[in-house]
Amino acid sequence: MSLIVVSNRVCLPKADEPITGGLAAALLPAVAGSGAIWVGSSGRLCERTDGRSLVHVQSLGTGAVAQVDLPAAHYGGFYEGFANSCLWPVLHSRTDLIRASVADYTSYREVNAFMARALMRFDKPDAMFWIHDYHFLPLAKELRRLGVTRPIGFFLHTPFPTRTVAAGLPYHQELMRAMLSYDLIGFQTEDDLANFADYLRHELGLAVVDGVVRSPHGPITLASFPIGIDVEAFAERAMKSVTRAEVARLRTSLQGATLVIGVDRVDYSKGLVNRLMAFDRLLDAEPKLKRTVSMLQIAVPSRGQIDTYRRLQRDLSSLVSEINGRHGEVDWVPIRYLTKGFGQAALAGFYRVAGVGLVTSLHDGMNLVAKEYVAAQDAANPGVLVLSEFAGAAKQLDAALLVNPHDIDGLARMVARALAMPIEERRERWTAMMAKLENSQLDAWFSDFVETLAASRTVPRVAALADRTLVPFRSRRTELPLAQLH
Repeated sequence: MSLIVVSNRVCLPKADEPITGGLAAALLPAVAGSGAIWVGSSGRLCERTDGRSLVHVQSLGTGAVAQVDLPAAHYGGFYEGFANSCLWPVLHSRTDLIRASVADYTSYREVNAFMARALMRFDKPDAMFWIHDYHFLPLAKELRRLGVTRPIGFFLHTPFPTRTVAAGLPYHQELMRAMLSYDLIGFQTEDDLANFADYLRHELGLAVVDGVVRSPHGPITLASFPIGIDVEAFAERAMKSVTRAEVARLRTSLQGATLVIGVDRVDYSKGLVNRLMAFDRLLDAEPKLKRTVSMLQIAVPSRGQIDTYRRLQRDLSSLVSEINGRHGEVDWVPIRYLTKGFGQAALAGFYRVAGVGLVTSLHDGMNLVAKEYVAAQDAANPGVLVLSEFAGAAKQLDAALLVNPHDIDGLARMVARALAMPIEERRERWTAMMAKLENSQLDAWFSDFVETLAASRTVPRVAALADRTLVPFRSRRTELPLAQLH
């Protein structure tokens, strides 16, 4: 079968340029080695609305990347609007940050319909479609409406919240019903799957039995697929990074101090404010640590068109300045704060230099930084991972120092414990985590999902195309009255 992978953006790799976002970092090597076609937005906008704006296809290893120009009239409402000011906050249990409008929801559905039309050129007899993430929750329904009977799977990279939080999403029942057009829906953890199943049972009256839910469109398989990394490749990259100039400069600049590292997009889900406050609290409680420890926080700006993100960027910069101003000396600052991205080779080197990796997510689907930090360590002298219990990675990396990121004092104490941990305990914890990583690698995640999708059904769901209970989305707003959206 030919596999068509779909995400909001596709990434055309360039030599050691930063890869922003865990999804891109995961899909690049998987697509390159699988022969799949990866389809997504080019980042450019067009005036067309007929879905025929495929720009070009470029080879990527044994696979290929296909870029689509999305419609200018709807992209803002789709991306900054409904996807990231409505869906993202709900999925990360921040319903207080929801900013939704009928216009944004209309644009979200229009872009999904547009992408479905663009994908029709790939609807071959042996095709399977694998849709990624919250940008395209209703994409399968749009494909079915166009007559696609091939297997279609969906994987959610974010958490799925509890039922009561999910019910706070505007138009939640319409979107969740649209998701019932998939054959396979995958989640990062069993907790996410359980939350989704609970939603289906209480909100839609659908029971999940042995991992299968039966809907008007037929049986849908639900399963968890914890995403991994290519452990050997990342470890080798980290080992080779010692010769890189920026890694050598970082090591020299520490002058023997221990480095605590955090690498994140600027997002409220990452717990960055709590992290900085905990480091400040640590220096207040343990003044002897000054000059012996330094934090490097790489905070890549994200979604700068959204007010919530702009305010967070300002708050973080202000907090770093305040902490450095109170604790810093003329020849030492506690926090090195960089608002730019780095390539994977450089990051691997930074991780290897750092004695403590700090991941403080308030909610995270998986968090690959945690896994990359562990893989990058020197087996003879490994660092310590301090990991939020609310990151999906904590389900696997339970040998890390697990923390509640809302407990600022507790987080500060855990960083202090990591800094003081003896070498024997560090090696024991690292060995246990590496064993987990090696048993849950990226290629296994990719192949497990594809094999499960291929086996999810053997009979095309022709009957689904005649179903009248889920009304197809219409493009003209007059056909989508407000009452119909709730």
